[in-house]
Amino acid sequence: MDHPEVLLIGGRAGVGKTTVGWEVSDRLRAAGTAHAIVEGDYLGQVHPAPAGDPHRSALTEANLTAVWHNYAALGHHRLIYTNTVSVLSDSAPMFTRALGPRVRIIRVLLTATDDTVHGRLSGREIGSGLDRELANSARKSRILDAQAPPDTARVATDGRTVPEIAAEVLTVTGWPARAAVR
Repeated sequence: MDHPEVLLIGGRAGVGKTTVGWEVSDRLRAAGTAHAIVEGDYLGQVHPAPAGDPHRSALTEANLTAVWHNYAALGHHRLIYTNTVSVLSDSAPMFTRALGPRVRIIRVLLTATDDTVHGRLSGREIGSGLDRELANSARKSRILDAQAPPDTARVATDGRTVPEIAAEVLTVTGWPARAAVR
């Protein structure tokens, strides 16, 4: 039996985590490589937060555990997980509990300059949320830069295509994949 492996794709808002995650998934599909993909932000999206779980971390873990159980029952052992701070060391215990003690954790931190992120978020955020999103993105960038573990691969996204970025991310995993057919 293969032990579970999780590719954590983290980075500030506007860096391209979700888009790159889906491109990695597309390349794995093209190669016939079994895997699952989860956007971590959605696992705890409830309002109001559960009593006693203001950051929704227990809810996120419970949902990840349940979802992974279903994927593993289908024979999957590779997971792509996108979430801003998933690459930080304090996230690792959640993946060990949810996927099992022998999980291989692969961390990739996507990076981008403030100008690049501003351009991307300006196209995505409408209404009054842009300034708040830009400030939060800059704050998370500083945290990620300072606290990402040494084994975290850093992949710049500025001025690069999504397929180029995904190809570099896949080299970090060692998973069998080929270029997606367009």
